[in-house]
Amino acid sequence: MPALQLLFLACLVWGMGARTAQLRKANDRSGRCQYTFTVASPVESSCPGEDQAMSAIQDLRRDSSIQHADLESTKARLSSLESLLHQMTLGQAAGTQEAQEGLQGQLGALRRERDQLKIQSQDLEVAYNNLLQDKSALEEEKRQLEQENEDLARRLEGSSQEVARLRRGQCPSTQRSSQDSLPGSREVSQWNVDTLAFQELKSELTEVPASQILKESPSGQPRNKEGNNGCGALVWVGEPVTLRTAETITGKYGVWMRDPKPAHPYTQATTWRIDTVGTGIRQVYEYSLISQFEQGYPSKVHVLPRPLESTGAVVYAGSLYFQGAESRTVLRYELNTDSVKAEKEIPGAGYHGQFPYAWGGYTDIDLAVDESGLWVIYSTEEAKGAIVLSKLNPENLEIERTWETNIRKQSVANAFVICGTLYTVSSYSSAHAMVNFAYDTGTGISKTLTIPFKNRYKYSSMIDYNPLERKLFAWDNFNMVTYDIKLSEM
Repeated sequence: MPALQLLFLACLVWGMGARTAQLRKANDRSGRCQYTFTVASPVESSCPGEDQAMSAIQDLRRDSSIQHADLESTKARLSSLESLLHQMTLGQAAGTQEAQEGLQGQLGALRRERDQLKIQSQDLEVAYNNLLQDKSALEEEKRQLEQENEDLARRLEGSSQEVARLRRGQCPSTQRSSQDSLPGSREVSQWNVDTLAFQELKSELTEVPASQILKESPSGQPRNKEGNNGCGALVWVGEPVTLRTAETITGKYGVWMRDPKPAHPYTQATTWRIDTVGTGIRQVYEYSLISQFEQGYPSKVHVLPRPLESTGAVVYAGSLYFQGAESRTVLRYELNTDSVKAEKEIPGAGYHGQFPYAWGGYTDIDLAVDESGLWVIYSTEEAKGAIVLSKLNPENLEIERTWETNIRKQSVANAFVICGTLYTVSSYSSAHAMVNFAYDTGTGISKTLTIPFKNRYKYSSMIDYNPLERKLFAWDNFNMVTYDIKLSEM
Protein backbone atom coordinates (compact mmCIF):
# COMPACT_ATOMS: atom_id res chain seq x y z
CA MET A 1 0.00 0.00 0.00
CA PRO A 2 2.84 2.66 0.73
CA ALA A 3 4.18 2.08 -2.74
CA LEU A 4 0.78 2.98 -4.23
CA GLN A 5 0.63 6.16 -2.11
CA LEU A 6 4.08 7.22 -3.33
CA LEU A 7 2.94 6.51 -6.88
CA PHE A 8 -0.13 8.63 -6.32
CA LEU A 9 1.91 11.51 -4.87
CA ALA A 10 4.30 11.30 -7.79
CA CYS A 11 1.37 11.57 -10.17
CA LEU A 12 0.05 14.49 -8.16
CA VAL A 13 3.36 16.28 -8.40
CA TRP A 14 3.44 15.51 -12.13
CA GLY A 15 -0.07 16.89 -12.49
CA MET A 16 0.88 20.20 -10.95
CA GLY A 17 2.78 21.08 -14.08
CA ALA A 18 6.28 22.21 -14.63
CA ARG A 19 6.39 24.45 -11.58
CA THR A 20 9.83 25.64 -10.29
CA ALA A 21 10.60 24.84 -6.67
CA GLN A 22 13.55 26.02 -4.58
CA LEU A 23 14.87 24.78 -1.26
CA ARG A 24 16.95 27.18 0.76
CA LYS A 25 18.96 26.54 3.89
CA ALA A 26 20.16 29.37 6.26
CA ASN A 27 20.75 30.09 9.93
CA ASP A 28 18.09 32.07 11.71
CA ARG A 29 18.75 34.82 14.21
CA SER A 30 19.36 32.33 16.97
CA GLY A 31 21.95 30.51 14.89
CA ARG A 32 19.79 27.43 14.17
CA CYS A 33 19.65 25.95 10.71
CA GLN A 34 16.36 26.73 8.89
CA TYR A 35 15.08 25.23 5.61
CA THR A 36 12.85 27.32 3.28
CA PHE A 37 10.87 25.74 0.41
CA THR A 38 9.71 28.21 -2.26
CA VAL A 39 7.55 27.62 -5.30
CA ALA A 40 7.09 30.23 -8.01
CA SER A 41 3.50 31.08 -8.97
CA PRO A 42 2.72 30.30 -12.56
CA VAL A 43 0.26 33.20 -12.91
CA GLU A 44 1.31 35.86 -10.43
CA SER A 45 4.39 38.00 -10.66
CA SER A 46 4.08 39.30 -7.12
CA CYS A 47 2.47 38.09 -3.88
CA PRO A 48 -1.14 39.12 -3.47
CA GLY A 49 -2.72 40.69 -0.48
CA GLU A 50 -4.13 38.92 2.59
CA ASP A 51 -7.51 38.23 0.97
CA GLN A 52 -5.91 36.80 -2.02
CA ALA A 53 -3.66 34.66 0.19
CA MET A 54 -6.72 33.31 2.03
CA SER A 55 -8.36 32.57 -1.24
CA ALA A 56 -5.28 30.74 -2.42
CA ILE A 57 -5.21 28.78 0.81
CA GLN A 58 -8.85 27.82 0.33
CA ASP A 59 -8.08 26.77 -3.24
CA LEU A 60 -5.25 24.67 -1.96
CA ARG A 61 -7.57 23.11 0.60
CA ARG A 62 -10.16 22.31 -2.09
CA ASP A 63 -7.44 20.82 -4.24
CA SER A 64 -6.26 18.85 -1.26
CA SER A 65 -9.85 17.57 -0.57
CA ILE A 66 -10.27 16.60 -4.20
CA GLN A 67 -6.93 14.88 -4.17
CA HIS A 68 -7.86 13.14 -0.89
CA ALA A 69 -11.15 11.97 -2.45
CA ASP A 70 -9.24 10.72 -5.49
CA LEU A 71 -6.86 8.95 -3.15
CA GLU A 72 -9.72 7.27 -1.28
CA SER A 73 -11.32 6.26 -4.61
CA THR A 74 -8.02 4.80 -5.74
CA LYS A 75 -7.74 2.95 -2.43
CA ALA A 76 -11.27 1.53 -2.91
CA ARG A 77 -10.49 0.43 -6.46
CA LEU A 78 -7.23 -1.13 -5.27
CA SER A 79 -9.14 -3.00 -2.51
CA SER A 80 -11.63 -4.26 -5.10
CA LEU A 81 -8.79 -5.43 -7.31
CA GLU A 82 -7.16 -7.24 -4.38
CA SER A 83 -10.52 -8.91 -3.51
CA LEU A 84 -11.02 -9.94 -7.13
CA LEU A 85 -7.47 -11.33 -7.27
CA HIS A 86 -8.12 -13.30 -4.05
CA GLN A 87 -11.35 -14.75 -5.46
CA MET A 88 -9.58 -15.72 -8.67
CA THR A 89 -6.89 -17.45 -6.64
CA LEU A 90 -9.51 -19.36 -4.61
CA GLY A 91 -11.36 -20.27 -7.83
CA GLN A 92 -8.20 -21.73 -9.29
CA ALA A 93 -7.62 -23.73 -6.11
CA ALA A 94 -11.23 -24.96 -6.11
CA GLY A 95 -10.96 -25.90 -9.75
CA THR A 96 -7.84 -27.86 -8.95
CA GLN A 97 -9.67 -29.57 -6.08
CA GLU A 98 -12.63 -30.44 -8.36
CA ALA A 99 -10.24 -31.83 -10.93
CA GLN A 100 -8.59 -33.92 -8.23
CA GLU A 101 -12.01 -35.13 -7.06
CA GLY A 102 -12.89 -36.03 -10.66
CA LEU A 103 -9.68 -38.01 -10.97
CA GLN A 104 -10.39 -39.73 -7.66
CA GLY A 105 -13.90 -40.67 -8.93
CA GLN A 106 -12.49 -42.13 -12.14
CA LEU A 107 -9.91 -44.04 -10.16
CA GLY A 108 -12.66 -45.44 -7.88
CA ALA A 109 -14.73 -46.52 -10.91
CA LEU A 110 -11.71 -48.30 -12.37
CA ARG A 111 -11.11 -50.06 -9.07
CA ARG A 112 -14.77 -51.19 -8.90
CA GLU A 113 -14.58 -52.46 -12.48
CA ARG A 114 -11.40 -54.34 -11.57
CA ASP A 115 -13.18 -55.93 -8.56
CA GLN A 116 -16.12 -56.95 -10.76
CA LEU A 117 -13.75 -58.53 -13.25
CA LYS A 118 -12.12 -60.45 -10.40
CA ILE A 119 -15.53 -61.72 -9.25
CA GLN A 120 -16.47 -62.74 -12.80
CA SER A 121 -13.12 -64.48 -13.13
CA GLN A 122 -13.77 -66.39 -9.90
CA ASP A 123 -17.27 -67.37 -11.10
CA LEU A 124 -15.84 -68.60 -14.38
CA GLU A 125 -13.21 -70.58 -12.51
CA VAL A 126 -15.90 -72.21 -10.34
CA ALA A 127 -17.99 -73.02 -13.42
CA TYR A 128 -14.91 -74.45 -15.13
CA ASN A 129 -14.16 -76.63 -12.09
CA ASN A 130 -17.78 -77.82 -12.06
CA LEU A 131 -17.49 -78.74 -15.73
CA LEU A 132 -14.32 -80.66 -15.01
CA GLN A 133 -16.10 -82.57 -12.25
CA ASP A 134 -19.00 -83.33 -14.59
CA LYS A 135 -16.50 -84.49 -17.20
CA SER A 136 -14.83 -86.79 -14.68
CA ALA A 137 -18.20 -88.21 -13.64
CA LEU A 138 -19.16 -88.82 -17.27
CA GLU A 139 -15.82 -90.46 -18.00
CA GLU A 140 -16.30 -92.75 -14.98
CA GLU A 141 -19.81 -93.59 -16.16
CA LYS A 142 -18.44 -94.28 -19.64
CA ARG A 143 -15.78 -96.57 -18.16
CA GLN A 144 -18.43 -98.49 -16.25
CA LEU A 145 -20.59 -98.85 -19.34
CA GLU A 146 -17.59 -100.11 -21.33
CA GLN A 147 -16.89 -102.64 -18.58
CA GLU A 148 -20.52 -103.80 -18.67
CA ASN A 149 -20.28 -104.02 -22.45
CA GLU A 150 -17.21 -106.25 -22.15
CA ASP A 151 -18.97 -108.43 -19.60
CA LEU A 152 -21.95 -108.84 -21.91
CA ALA A 153 -19.62 -109.66 -24.79
CA ARG A 154 -17.98 -112.40 -22.72
CA ARG A 155 -21.35 -113.78 -21.74
CA LEU A 156 -22.44 -113.78 -25.37
CA GLU A 157 -19.24 -115.59 -26.36
CA GLY A 158 -19.89 -118.19 -23.67
CA SER A 159 -23.45 -118.64 -24.92
CA SER A 160 -22.18 -119.05 -28.49
CA GLN A 161 -19.72 -121.75 -27.35
CA GLU A 162 -22.53 -123.53 -25.50
CA VAL A 163 -24.66 -123.45 -28.65
CA ALA A 164 -21.78 -124.90 -30.66
CA ARG A 165 -21.30 -127.68 -28.13
CA LEU A 166 -25.00 -128.52 -28.19
CA ARG A 167 -25.01 -128.56 -31.98
CA ARG A 168 -22.19 -131.13 -31.91
CA GLY A 169 -24.54 -133.45 -30.04
CA GLN A 170 -22.73 -133.64 -26.74
CA CYS A 171 -25.98 -134.02 -24.80
CA PRO A 172 -26.77 -137.57 -23.64
CA SER A 173 -28.70 -139.51 -26.25
CA THR A 174 -32.32 -140.31 -25.50
CA GLN A 175 -32.54 -143.25 -27.87
CA ARG A 176 -32.16 -145.92 -25.25
CA SER A 177 -33.78 -149.27 -25.33
CA SER A 178 -36.25 -150.08 -22.65
CA GLN A 179 -33.87 -152.78 -21.47
CA ASP A 180 -31.10 -150.18 -20.82
CA SER A 181 -33.39 -147.88 -18.87
CA LEU A 182 -32.92 -147.98 -15.17
CA PRO A 183 -35.99 -148.35 -12.97
CA GLY A 184 -37.34 -144.96 -11.93
CA SER A 185 -35.10 -143.01 -14.33
CA ARG A 186 -36.46 -140.19 -16.53
CA GLU A 187 -35.61 -139.91 -20.18
CA VAL A 188 -33.90 -136.76 -21.36
CA SER A 189 -35.36 -135.45 -24.61
CA GLN A 190 -33.15 -134.13 -27.38
CA TRP A 191 -32.90 -130.30 -27.10
CA ASN A 192 -34.16 -128.88 -30.33
CA VAL A 193 -32.20 -125.72 -30.99
CA ASP A 194 -35.07 -124.40 -33.07
CA THR A 195 -37.54 -124.29 -30.18
CA LEU A 196 -38.63 -121.02 -28.54
CA ALA A 197 -36.90 -121.94 -25.30
CA PHE A 198 -33.56 -122.10 -27.05
CA GLN A 199 -34.02 -118.67 -28.66
CA GLU A 200 -33.32 -117.01 -25.31
CA LEU A 201 -29.66 -118.01 -25.75
CA LYS A 202 -29.49 -116.19 -29.08
CA SER A 203 -30.02 -112.67 -27.74
CA GLU A 204 -27.92 -110.03 -29.46
CA LEU A 205 -25.76 -107.46 -27.70
CA THR A 206 -27.35 -104.03 -28.22
CA GLU A 207 -26.38 -100.74 -26.61
CA VAL A 208 -29.48 -98.97 -25.29
CA PRO A 209 -29.37 -95.51 -23.63
CA ALA A 210 -30.30 -95.70 -19.98
CA SER A 211 -32.96 -93.00 -20.43
CA GLN A 212 -34.86 -95.25 -22.86
CA ILE A 213 -34.98 -98.33 -20.67
CA LEU A 214 -38.59 -98.76 -19.58
CA LYS A 215 -40.03 -102.00 -18.40
CA GLU A 216 -43.60 -102.29 -19.62
CA SER A 217 -46.34 -104.82 -19.50
CA PRO A 218 -48.05 -105.97 -22.71
CA SER A 219 -50.79 -103.40 -22.04
CA GLY A 220 -48.27 -100.55 -21.92
CA GLN A 221 -48.54 -99.88 -18.17
CA PRO A 222 -45.25 -99.61 -16.24
CA ARG A 223 -44.25 -102.80 -14.49
CA ASN A 224 -43.31 -102.34 -10.83
CA LYS A 225 -40.61 -104.19 -8.97
CA GLU A 226 -43.03 -106.67 -7.48
CA GLY A 227 -44.06 -107.95 -10.88
CA ASN A 228 -47.47 -106.27 -10.87
CA ASN A 229 -48.39 -105.41 -14.45
CA GLY A 230 -51.33 -103.12 -13.73
CA CYS A 231 -52.92 -100.92 -11.13
CA GLY A 232 -53.82 -102.07 -7.66
CA ALA A 233 -54.29 -100.74 -4.15
CA LEU A 234 -51.37 -99.36 -2.17
CA VAL A 235 -50.29 -101.92 0.43
CA TRP A 236 -46.75 -100.90 1.42
CA VAL A 237 -44.39 -97.88 1.47
CA GLY A 238 -40.66 -98.50 1.85
CA GLU A 239 -37.91 -96.67 3.69
CA PRO A 240 -37.05 -93.16 2.46
CA VAL A 241 -33.92 -92.85 0.27
CA THR A 242 -32.22 -89.42 0.34
CA LEU A 243 -30.96 -88.16 -3.05
CA ARG A 244 -30.20 -84.52 -2.32
CA THR A 245 -30.06 -82.03 0.57
CA ALA A 246 -30.73 -78.33 0.03
CA GLU A 247 -27.90 -75.95 0.90
CA THR A 248 -29.74 -72.82 2.11
CA ILE A 249 -32.81 -71.83 4.11
CA THR A 250 -34.78 -71.36 0.87
CA GLY A 251 -34.71 -75.15 0.53
CA LYS A 252 -36.38 -75.98 3.84
CA TYR A 253 -39.40 -76.95 1.78
CA GLY A 254 -40.01 -77.18 -1.93
CA VAL A 255 -40.98 -79.51 -4.77
CA TRP A 256 -38.95 -81.77 -7.08
CA MET A 257 -40.13 -84.07 -9.84
CA ARG A 258 -39.44 -86.08 -12.98
CA ASP A 259 -41.73 -86.32 -15.97
CA PRO A 260 -43.65 -89.64 -16.03
CA LYS A 261 -44.43 -88.97 -19.69
CA PRO A 262 -41.22 -87.31 -20.96
CA ALA A 263 -41.34 -85.37 -24.22
CA HIS A 264 -38.38 -84.41 -26.43
CA PRO A 265 -35.81 -83.06 -25.61
CA TYR A 266 -36.36 -84.37 -22.07
CA THR A 267 -35.86 -87.92 -20.84
CA GLN A 268 -36.89 -90.08 -17.92
CA ALA A 269 -33.75 -88.90 -16.09
CA THR A 270 -34.45 -85.16 -16.44
CA THR A 271 -35.19 -83.70 -13.01
CA TRP A 272 -36.69 -80.36 -11.92
CA ARG A 273 -36.47 -78.64 -8.55
CA ILE A 274 -38.15 -75.55 -7.05
CA ASP A 275 -37.23 -74.04 -3.66
CA THR A 276 -40.45 -72.48 -2.32
CA VAL A 277 -39.37 -70.58 0.81
CA GLY A 278 -39.99 -66.84 0.36
CA THR A 279 -42.12 -64.71 -1.93
CA GLY A 280 -42.06 -64.19 -5.69
CA ILE A 281 -40.95 -67.77 -6.43
CA ARG A 282 -40.09 -67.94 -10.17
CA GLN A 283 -36.93 -70.04 -10.57
CA VAL A 284 -37.17 -73.66 -11.77
CA TYR A 285 -33.87 -75.58 -11.78
CA GLU A 286 -33.47 -78.20 -14.51
CA TYR A 287 -30.98 -81.11 -14.35
CA SER A 288 -30.39 -83.18 -17.48
CA LEU A 289 -28.76 -86.05 -15.57
CA ILE A 290 -29.57 -87.57 -12.20
CA SER A 291 -25.90 -87.18 -11.26
CA GLN A 292 -26.18 -83.42 -11.91
CA PHE A 293 -29.20 -83.27 -9.62
CA GLU A 294 -27.42 -85.18 -6.87
CA GLN A 295 -24.33 -82.94 -7.15
CA GLY A 296 -26.33 -79.71 -7.41
CA TYR A 297 -25.26 -78.55 -10.89
CA PRO A 298 -28.32 -77.41 -12.90
CA SER A 299 -28.09 -77.49 -16.67
CA LYS A 300 -30.68 -74.71 -17.03
CA VAL A 301 -32.71 -72.32 -14.89
CA HIS A 302 -36.23 -71.41 -16.05
CA VAL A 303 -37.72 -68.10 -14.89
CA LEU A 304 -41.50 -68.29 -14.76
CA PRO A 305 -43.47 -65.32 -16.12
CA ARG A 306 -45.62 -65.43 -12.99
CA PRO A 307 -44.73 -66.43 -9.39
CA LEU A 308 -45.99 -69.79 -8.20
CA GLU A 309 -47.45 -70.66 -4.82
CA SER A 310 -46.51 -73.48 -2.50
CA THR A 311 -45.38 -77.05 -3.27
CA GLY A 312 -48.18 -78.36 -5.48
CA ALA A 313 -46.43 -78.18 -8.88
CA VAL A 314 -45.91 -81.21 -11.17
CA VAL A 315 -44.27 -81.92 -14.55
CA TYR A 316 -46.23 -83.94 -17.10
CA ALA A 317 -45.73 -84.45 -20.86
CA GLY A 318 -43.10 -81.70 -21.14
CA SER A 319 -45.05 -79.02 -19.24
CA LEU A 320 -44.88 -77.64 -15.71
CA TYR A 321 -48.28 -77.28 -14.05
CA PHE A 322 -48.46 -74.89 -11.10
CA GLN A 323 -50.74 -72.59 -9.10
CA GLY A 324 -50.28 -68.85 -9.63
CA ALA A 325 -49.40 -66.98 -6.47
CA GLU A 326 -52.36 -65.70 -4.43
CA SER A 327 -54.94 -67.01 -6.91
CA ARG A 328 -57.00 -70.09 -7.73
CA THR A 329 -55.51 -70.13 -11.25
CA VAL A 330 -53.61 -73.17 -12.53
CA LEU A 331 -51.12 -72.59 -15.37
CA ARG A 332 -49.51 -74.89 -17.93
CA TYR A 333 -45.95 -73.77 -18.71
CA GLU A 334 -44.22 -75.55 -21.61
CA LEU A 335 -40.61 -76.05 -20.53
CA ASN A 336 -39.05 -76.49 -23.97
CA THR A 337 -40.39 -73.16 -25.27
CA ASP A 338 -40.56 -71.31 -21.94
CA SER A 339 -44.11 -70.16 -22.64
CA VAL A 340 -47.53 -70.38 -20.97
CA LYS A 341 -49.82 -72.60 -23.07
CA ALA A 342 -52.96 -72.54 -20.90
CA GLU A 343 -54.33 -71.17 -17.64
CA LYS A 344 -57.64 -71.80 -15.90
CA GLU A 345 -59.31 -70.92 -12.61
CA ILE A 346 -60.48 -73.82 -10.45
CA PRO A 347 -64.06 -72.76 -9.62
CA GLY A 348 -64.57 -72.01 -5.94
CA ALA A 349 -61.19 -73.39 -4.90
CA GLY A 350 -59.74 -71.96 -1.72
CA TYR A 351 -56.31 -70.35 -2.01
CA HIS A 352 -53.58 -68.59 -0.03
CA GLY A 353 -54.32 -70.23 3.30
CA GLN A 354 -58.07 -70.97 3.14
CA PHE A 355 -57.86 -74.78 2.95
CA PRO A 356 -54.19 -75.88 3.21
CA TYR A 357 -52.83 -79.20 4.43
CA ALA A 358 -52.06 -79.51 8.13
CA TRP A 359 -48.51 -78.16 7.77
CA GLY A 360 -49.72 -74.91 6.12
CA GLY A 361 -47.52 -73.40 3.46
CA TYR A 362 -50.48 -72.13 1.35
CA THR A 363 -50.99 -75.70 0.10
CA ASP A 364 -54.61 -75.06 -0.87
CA ILE A 365 -54.24 -76.30 -4.46
CA ASP A 366 -52.16 -79.45 -5.00
CA LEU A 367 -51.58 -80.93 -8.47
CA ALA A 368 -50.96 -84.66 -8.93
CA VAL A 369 -50.22 -87.19 -11.68
CA ASP A 370 -51.04 -90.89 -11.95
CA GLU A 371 -51.35 -93.55 -14.66
CA SER A 372 -54.41 -91.84 -16.16
CA GLY A 373 -53.16 -88.25 -16.26
CA LEU A 374 -53.45 -84.93 -14.41
CA TRP A 375 -55.40 -84.24 -11.19
CA VAL A 376 -55.96 -81.30 -8.83
CA ILE A 377 -56.60 -81.67 -5.09
CA TYR A 378 -58.31 -78.74 -3.32
CA SER A 379 -61.36 -77.70 -1.25
CA THR A 380 -64.19 -75.17 -1.46
CA GLU A 381 -66.61 -73.29 0.78
CA GLU A 382 -69.40 -75.54 -0.50
CA ALA A 383 -67.43 -78.64 0.51
CA LYS A 384 -66.81 -77.07 3.95
CA GLY A 385 -63.12 -77.93 3.91
CA ALA A 386 -63.44 -81.52 2.65
CA ILE A 387 -61.05 -82.63 -0.09
CA VAL A 388 -62.35 -82.15 -3.63
CA LEU A 389 -60.62 -84.10 -6.42
CA SER A 390 -60.90 -83.08 -10.09
CA LYS A 391 -59.56 -84.66 -13.27
CA LEU A 392 -57.98 -82.07 -15.61
CA ASN A 393 -57.41 -82.05 -19.35
CA PRO A 394 -53.62 -81.60 -19.59
CA GLU A 395 -53.87 -79.56 -22.80
CA ASN A 396 -56.38 -76.84 -21.87
CA LEU A 397 -56.85 -77.48 -18.11
CA GLU A 398 -60.60 -77.97 -18.46
CA ILE A 399 -62.16 -79.96 -15.61
CA GLU A 400 -63.36 -83.32 -16.92
CA ARG A 401 -64.92 -84.69 -13.73
CA THR A 402 -65.03 -83.88 -10.00
CA TRP A 403 -65.37 -85.98 -6.82
CA GLU A 404 -66.13 -84.66 -3.34
CA THR A 405 -64.71 -86.78 -0.51
CA ASN A 406 -65.48 -86.88 3.21
CA ILE A 407 -61.81 -86.34 4.18
CA ARG A 408 -61.13 -82.99 5.81
CA LYS A 409 -58.18 -81.40 3.99
CA GLN A 410 -56.70 -79.55 6.96
CA SER A 411 -56.63 -82.75 9.04
CA VAL A 412 -54.10 -84.53 6.79
CA ALA A 413 -50.45 -83.69 6.06
CA ASN A 414 -50.46 -84.35 2.31
CA ALA A 415 -52.13 -86.34 -0.47
CA PHE A 416 -51.31 -88.10 -3.76
CA VAL A 417 -53.13 -90.14 -6.41
CA ILE A 418 -52.27 -93.70 -7.53
CA CYS A 419 -54.36 -95.53 -10.16
CA GLY A 420 -57.31 -93.18 -9.66
CA THR A 421 -57.32 -93.54 -5.87
CA LEU A 422 -56.60 -90.61 -3.56
CA TYR A 423 -54.33 -91.39 -0.59
CA THR A 424 -53.59 -89.12 2.41
CA VAL A 425 -50.79 -89.08 5.00
CA SER A 426 -51.61 -88.55 8.67
CA SER A 427 -48.69 -86.35 9.79
CA TYR A 428 -45.90 -84.27 8.27
CA SER A 429 -43.75 -84.19 11.44
CA SER A 430 -44.16 -87.57 13.14
CA ALA A 431 -41.31 -89.95 12.39
CA HIS A 432 -43.83 -92.82 12.29
CA ALA A 433 -46.81 -91.49 10.33
CA MET A 434 -49.44 -93.47 8.42
CA VAL A 435 -51.08 -93.48 5.02
CA ASN A 436 -54.44 -93.15 6.75
CA PHE A 437 -57.20 -92.67 4.14
CA ALA A 438 -57.98 -93.82 0.61
CA TYR A 439 -60.76 -92.59 -1.68
CA ASP A 440 -61.51 -94.68 -4.78
CA THR A 441 -62.85 -92.54 -7.63
CA GLY A 442 -64.10 -95.69 -9.37
CA THR A 443 -66.48 -96.63 -6.55
CA GLY A 444 -66.79 -93.31 -4.69
CA ILE A 445 -65.95 -95.13 -1.44
CA SER A 446 -63.38 -94.02 1.13
CA LYS A 447 -61.76 -96.21 3.78
CA THR A 448 -59.23 -95.91 6.57
CA LEU A 449 -55.71 -97.36 6.23
CA THR A 450 -52.76 -98.02 8.53
CA ILE A 451 -49.82 -98.20 6.10
CA PRO A 452 -46.60 -97.03 7.85
CA PHE A 453 -45.01 -93.92 6.37
CA LYS A 454 -41.73 -92.56 7.77
CA ASN A 455 -40.92 -88.84 7.93
CA ARG A 456 -37.20 -89.34 8.49
CA TYR A 457 -36.45 -85.61 8.81
CA LYS A 458 -39.80 -84.73 10.44
CA TYR A 459 -41.09 -82.02 8.08
CA SER A 460 -42.59 -83.42 4.86
CA SER A 461 -43.91 -80.52 2.81
CA MET A 462 -44.48 -82.34 -0.50
CA ILE A 463 -45.42 -85.93 -1.45
CA ASP A 464 -46.13 -86.89 -5.09
CA TYR A 465 -46.45 -90.12 -7.03
CA ASN A 466 -44.45 -90.86 -10.19
CA PRO A 467 -46.31 -93.53 -12.20
CA LEU A 468 -43.34 -94.17 -14.51
CA GLU A 469 -40.93 -95.07 -11.72
CA ARG A 470 -43.64 -96.38 -9.36
CA LYS A 471 -42.16 -94.32 -6.51
CA LEU A 472 -43.23 -91.57 -4.15
CA PHE A 473 -41.20 -88.36 -4.35
CA ALA A 474 -41.08 -86.22 -1.18
CA TRP A 475 -39.42 -83.10 0.25
CA ASP A 476 -38.65 -83.63 3.93
CA ASN A 477 -37.03 -80.74 5.80
CA PHE A 478 -34.35 -79.67 3.24
CA ASN A 479 -34.06 -83.28 1.90
CA MET A 480 -35.31 -84.68 -1.41
CA VAL A 481 -36.22 -88.35 -0.90
CA THR A 482 -37.97 -91.24 -2.66
CA TYR A 483 -40.04 -94.16 -1.39
CA ASP A 484 -40.51 -97.53 -3.08
CA ILE A 485 -44.10 -98.77 -2.97
CA LYS A 486 -46.01 -102.00 -3.47
CA LEU A 487 -49.44 -102.34 -5.05
CA SER A 488 -51.79 -105.24 -4.63
CA GLU A 489 -52.53 -107.71 -7.41
CA MET A 490 -55.63 -106.93 -9.46
